[in-house]
Amino acid sequence: MGARIKIDFVSDVSCPWCVIGLKSLQAALARLGDAVAAEVHFQPFELNPQMPPEGQDLVEHIAEKYGSSADQIARTQETIRARGAELGFLFDMRKRGRIYNTFDAHRLLHWAGIEAGAGQQALKEALFTAYFTDGRNPGEHEVLVDLAERVGLDGDRARRILSSHEYAEEVRAREQLYQQNGIHAVPAVILNQKYLIQGGQPVEAFERALQQVAADQSTVVP
Repeated sequence: MGARIKIDFVSDVSCPWCVIGLKSLQAALARLGDAVAAEVHFQPFELNPQMPPEGQDLVEHIAEKYGSSADQIARTQETIRARGAELGFLFDMRKRGRIYNTFDAHRLLHWAGIEAGAGQQALKEALFTAYFTDGRNPGEHEVLVDLAERVGLDGDRARRILSSHEYAEEVRAREQLYQQNGIHAVPAVILNQKYLIQGGQPVEAFERALQQVAADQSTVVP
């Protein structure tokens, strides 16, 4: 049996570099094969916790938040598109015109991690595709219910969660925990609660880090 590695993947569903980070991590794990037995947990982080439900124009938002010009935004988007294509993910920039609030998506992901095990990763990937490829609103409840059902989760249960405040406190607590521990940008990938990889790193960077952790025979996974 390969080295057991617990992976906490801290990210937001509206973060394109988080898609790149996840795809690179998955490719690295595939390269290592049976040498590593990974247990991946998706942890919440909101890039824009104050974003209203109707969202904001994406270019307007990036210009306001980061001071980027239209040319800079276009170049960054092309870099993201190309990186995604290399990893087999389609970023359709024509459809991603707005940025949205993602708190309810994180509540559903938290539920999926507790009650559906592997369903959490399926839901995370469905959210990435819905937003970045299809241009859907990851904060809209009917979109979230549809995605939950598509990956085999209970749609009625998802709808009840979304119509309540269930898991809100738990998600807020997780977000605060990571922020208090110095996580202020995503993706942040934590291996065995000990090693940190930040940003949308290439496959080779994840592969080297995983090999290092696998070689550390003193690592204990709780």
